[in-house]
Amino acid sequence: TLHSKQRMKRTREEMEIVWQTPADPPERHDYIFHNGTRYVRPYYFEFISHVKNRWAGKTIVDLFAEEFKGRPYDYYVSAVKLGRIQVDGQIVPVSYIVQPSQKISHFLHRHEPPVMAWDVSVLQKEADVLTVCKPASVPVHPCGQYRKNTVVGILQAEHGLAPLFPVHRLDRLVSGLLIFARSASKADLFRQQIEAGMVKKQYIAKVIGVFPEDEQVVNVNVNYNAREGRSTVEVGDCCGNGNTPGKGKAACTKFTTISTNGTQSIVLCEPITGRTHQIRVHLQYLGHPIVNDMLYLSEFVPDRSTEGLSADRAAVESGHSLKTNTREDCINESEENS
Repeated sequence: TLHSKQRMKRTREEMEIVWQTPADPPERHDYIFHNGTRYVRPYYFEFISHVKNRWAGKTIVDLFAEEFKGRPYDYYVSAVKLGRIQVDGQIVPVSYIVQPSQKISHFLHRHEPPVMAWDVSVLQKEADVLTVCKPASVPVHPCGQYRKNTVVGILQAEHGLAPLFPVHRLDRLVSGLLIFARSASKADLFRQQIEAGMVKKQYIAKVIGVFPEDEQVVNVNVNYNAREGRSTVEVGDCCGNGNTPGKGKAACTKFTTISTNGTQSIVLCEPITGRTHQIRVHLQYLGHPIVNDMLYLSEFVPDRSTEGLSADRAAVESGHSLKTNTREDCINESEENS
């Protein structure tokens, strides 16, 4: 009816859109729990970037299309025309040339992916250090599609703990101990100790197959493709053999069998270096991928004389498909979200 249409129009006009920014902290009421899953209420968000020197001189559309490739070119043309992308708070034409240090805003209605509703347990809380147990499925810090559904966001919303400075990282799908510094100076001290080799990390993984009884040392380069969100091993140039390094970075991991049931094994993993997905791709290289790792899982036992073996290639050769979101790790918030 005419009356109901007028009422709907008035209600829409009275609605106020509240734009959140990176400065707005997550709060308890931002989360919804259902069937063991933690959801974030959708919200309006302003992504803020400042024009870097290498961006200057490009049109606003070309800048986004080249630097933030998660969306098609036509999307950015439309977003600029509709005012969803602005420069210094102003709507600009699609031909606008950006200048250094200008503020660029990208306005979006955010829908964060859900995570498992396990608690982020605080194990140790001191004046300058915080130790927690990170559950699987939860990223450490805001990145990619995640902002509030992160360890940092949850700790801030549920415990009022901020600011926090991660001194190391765990992949989104990995659970385990996570240490935060509560000041920048303490974080720097931790990083210096890690770089000096004073910190030893150990991981436990359940892998496919009967793992060898003797210690396995994998000394194979790892090449991480940030755009694809996956690593490959570069078998041709192992570190420490005197050869000139090839693609990727030198990577070394030690593996020791803890137990086996004849079809699966529990393995202690000790990374000597710290490359992205190093343990996961090294286990795949050995032919014993992690049981539920859909990115690197394959029944195909890789040919260790082959360079550049990736999960997708292994899946093709084994007849299996890895239809999964491979970009499950965080790269850079502004890069992925804008």
